[in-house]
Parts: sequence; structure tokens; C-alpha cells
Amino acid sequence: MDEIGRRLHWENVYGEKGERRVSWFQERADISLELIAAARVGCNGAIIDIGGGASRLVDELLRQGYQDVTVLDVSEAGLSIAKQRLAEQAPRVQWIVADVTQWEPLREYDLWHDRAAFHFLTGEADRSAYVARLLRALRPGGHAIIATFALDGPERCSGLPVARYDGQRLSEALGDRFALIATRRQQHMTPMGGAQQFQFSTFKRR
Repeated sequence: MDEIGRRLHWENVYGEKGERRVSWFQERADISLELIAAARVGCNGAIIDIGGGASRLVDELLRQGYQDVTVLDVSEAGLSIAKQRLAEQAPRVQWIVADVTQWEPLREYDLWHDRAAFHFLTGEADRSAYVARLLRALRPGGHAIIATFALDGPERCSGLPVARYDGQRLSEALGDRFALIATRRQQHMTPMGGAQQFQFSTFKRR
């Protein structure tokens, strides 16, 4: 799927389902927050949430005092939901409407967070483009937290095929510039009551 196709797909998903009826909705991104805290970024560190859309992770990061937060998503509709929810707090966040495989980073970040964007990249060209942006955007010594469906997770999501990983397979996909330092699993319960198996992996950029 090309950039225009991705944008149209996710605009339609958010337009039809809103925030709470998408399968990945969670009231509080507990594991992501724990892993971000473990990375010891500090409240002045620069954090970017890739594919953040309407996620509530940004709300909690602001509540915890993080000062430099960016959210990137291909769907303007998804980001608009988050902006409206944050109301007067929204200007504290940098919002980027972009396909991560086409995005041109203009700065470096201390932490890259991605909960379930990478696993939609089923083609080698898209995965390579993602890794190229990750290398350009994440400073040496910075951390990348990437969550995907686990090997026993769903084969499709929101009408699209996905690639499934464990920590080792994800490490191979990212390449030797990233050291795998931690992995953990999560059983995510969807708003519809289904169970989805996720894996979270933390990497440090060499």
C-alpha cells in the first residue's frame, strides 16, 4: 500500500470508529509508560510517538511532566481526536501528519516509541524506509520502544495484513545499529472483548 492508500485507509478507520472502537484502544498505556520510565529519558528529553493517532499515551506523558513530546501519524483524523481531547494542553505537543516511511526528520529524539505501526509494514521496501528514518531521528545512545503483534498474535488488523515478531526477529529487521536490551509480552483486550498477543521490545541505538 502506498502513502495515499495508507492515509485514506486510516482516515476512514478513524472516521468510522472514532477513538474507543478501534481494536488497539487502551485507557492507559501502562506498559509503554513503564518502558519509557525505564529508559530514563528525563522530563526534558525529546520523545516521539510513531503512529500515535488518538492514543492516550501523550496525555499521560504531559501529566508526568515531559516537556518535549511529538506525535506522528498518517491520519489527520486520529491526531485531531487527540488534540480535541487535550484541549488547551494540545499546543504543548508537536503534531506531525506524515507516513513514517516518507517522513523527513528535522531533528533528533532521545526516545522513539511505536505501538503497532511497524507491524503494518509487510514489504521490505517499507521496512527499510522505516529503519532509515529511525536511524536519522534517534540520537546515538537513544532508545527505541517498538511494540508489534507477537508470533501468536493476529495475522490481520483493521482489514490489513500484518507481520508478527518476537524480540529476535524484530532485532534482525532493525539491523545491527540497534542493540536489543529488553522484551516483554502483553495480552491486550480489545474494546470488543477479544484478546491480542503483543510483544514490546526496547532497543538502544549504538
